[in-house]
Amino acid sequence: MSRRRGGALGRRVATFERRGRFTIAEPLFERGPRVALVRGSIAIEPGEIALVDFGPGGARALRALGSAESARDVVGALLWDRGMDRGFAATLESEAGEAAVAAREAPLARRDLAHLPTFTVDPATARDFDDAVSAETEGDGVRLWVHIADVAAHVPPGGGLDSEALRRGTSTYVPGAVEPMLPAALSDAACSLAPGVDRLAVTAEIELDSGGEPRAASFYRSRIRSDARLDYDQLDEFFAGRAQPPPEVAEPLGLARRAAAALAARRPVGSLEIESFEPEFSFDEDGAVTGARSVPQTEAHKLIEHLMILTNERVARLLEQRGVPTLYRVHEQPEPQRIALLIEQLAALEVPTPPLPERLSASEAGELAGEISRAVAREAARRGHGRDAYTSLVLRSLKQAYYSERNIGHAGLGSSAYAHFTSPIRRYPDLVAHRALLSLIGAGEDEPEPQAVSEAGWRSSEREREAVAIERDADRVCASFLLGRELFESGWKRRFEGEISGVIGAGAFVRFGGQLGDVYEGLLPVRLLREERFDLNQTETALVGRRSGRALRLGDPITVRVDSIDAPRGRVDLVPAEDGDG
Repeated sequence: MSRRRGGALGRRVATFERRGRFTIAEPLFERGPRVALVRGSIAIEPGEIALVDFGPGGARALRALGSAESARDVVGALLWDRGMDRGFAATLESEAGEAAVAAREAPLARRDLAHLPTFTVDPATARDFDDAVSAETEGDGVRLWVHIADVAAHVPPGGGLDSEALRRGTSTYVPGAVEPMLPAALSDAACSLAPGVDRLAVTAEIELDSGGEPRAASFYRSRIRSDARLDYDQLDEFFAGRAQPPPEVAEPLGLARRAAAALAARRPVGSLEIESFEPEFSFDEDGAVTGARSVPQTEAHKLIEHLMILTNERVARLLEQRGVPTLYRVHEQPEPQRIALLIEQLAALEVPTPPLPERLSASEAGELAGEISRAVAREAARRGHGRDAYTSLVLRSLKQAYYSERNIGHAGLGSSAYAHFTSPIRRYPDLVAHRALLSLIGAGEDEPEPQAVSEAGWRSSEREREAVAIERDADRVCASFLLGRELFESGWKRRFEGEISGVIGAGAFVRFGGQLGDVYEGLLPVRLLREERFDLNQTETALVGRRSGRALRLGDPITVRVDSIDAPRGRVDLVPAEDGDG
């Protein structure tokens, strides 16, 4: 998605200062040269940020982006800096509006499921709703309807919207903002399964027995109407008995919960158990970060996750059996030597692991990785610290998942065939899978061309990596702004209790929490550990003092103070807290 032009730096976001008669631009997110603005620049003031074209003859300010003191402005500017053109061209906005009308009037055969009690479950801040669920009892089992937004009905292949969606590959979510794959007329409106309105969907109707084993599955285009828009926090309240769900969806929600529990119990032994905590930030009306929390993966998240995994697997297996070109979400088995190293690293941290066989095949390595992930979770819970650090070691031992036209299975899920199907509003590979499935069942779509599928696979994999990097950096920026606010209120001598989340030759990364947020992370440079020299040990799990043998180990608790914050770059430097601090 990069659009670097006009010299070595190209287009970057910059901040500005006055030097005599000149206005000087300096890159905001990375260190770079300070360059005078040339004629033709927009008017810009010190303290503001703008998109700047750094060319051979100087810097030209192109678009004002707000204030360097506003976290929300800086995060929005990060998207521009990474080469993303915010918003859509007028022609695409017009095409999206026309597509919304045309899809409603298209004479495609659809089952009317508006009578089914139906609900969605998403984060409280979500604006686009890809999936909805209905459920009824079926003998001793459950009949599920998983409804997915029919984006294919709105975005025909080869058109302007399709080309732009392929170019973007995915929606990019940053705190307080989203750069969607599709214009708002589709992503926030026509395709979104909002409550109380008829929407076009592709439905997977799946019958499960009492043990969660799929007995039958069918797929078709449908028309649905969601009765309730629920969020994860609400579901957790319902499940804890502290609140009651809306009566119209109470029964299907209970059945879906039962089905998800049965599906969870059937997950393959080699599937990974990775507990992630997503940061969630709050802002005031001026764009300042006011608080943050790490959102755990609760039963509510896992309920929807298990239903979506079931749907994705059923679609992938059907398409593979019939030989229809599509994109699979593939995750190769880990290399046996990487799992052997993982066990060595965990042993260095005194974390119990399953025994390592003398010979280990790739599939056995995958199963062992799943066992290790569960052992790590148990040990972190027992110790009361180390969860993030130990989990990161497990993840680093695995290969990265990607999209491919060739199915090789998904090691992390223990699945022989897996496709992304359930989020076509925000992921292009899901749209490819929709077209493939609908072509197979004779529902009005052409079978995807193999070459186009292959190109979409590598393009989507590349865009996903870029989006993840942007989202991670945006989280760091917001956390750094929030930490600065907290220190302004409580004083810079404040001590923080944290734990070591990573080690490199230059120092130890420490994750810690405060009064306003539990999402902070900073680097404790070894150069600031003045009492002696520290070196990275052989397993790269600790920094060890040359003289004392003192070790800063992954997962260990540690008390620190903040030395400096560079909020736009998401950089926090730490120092050890002395006994008299605070």
